[in-house]
Amino acid sequence: MEISAVDFVTIPTADYERAAAFYGETLGLPFVKRWGDRPAGEFQAGQLTLAIMQSDGFGMEFRRSSGAIAFQVADVPKAKAELEGKGIAFQTDIIDSGVCHQAYFADPDGNPLALHHRYAPAE
Repeated sequence: MEISAVDFVTIPTADYERAAAFYGETLGLPFVKRWGDRPAGEFQAGQLTLAIMQSDGFGMEFRRSSGAIAFQVADVPKAKAELEGKGIAFQTDIIDSGVCHQAYFADPDGNPLALHHRYAPAE
């Protein structure tokens, strides 16, 4: 077996319509497709497809993710200010790691997300 790519990453939600509005309208990610009549759909973040899935629509109990998805942006302070203007509360100030800037926030279900920009090459 040879794995050639990752087709999508799943983000759990308790309310698909609310999550779809957040990822599509608040974050501005392009909508790709709805999964038929199921409470799930896909949004595109660069080369990564995010599959937003309402857990109970697939026989699962909702549990928010514990690992953050980091969205690459050109300017973390500018992107952070834009999202704060839309009512998003950040859990951190801008973190400077020495090679990147990042700032953490969450979606309406509490799934961790981050804005990220690498400004220096990794050693």
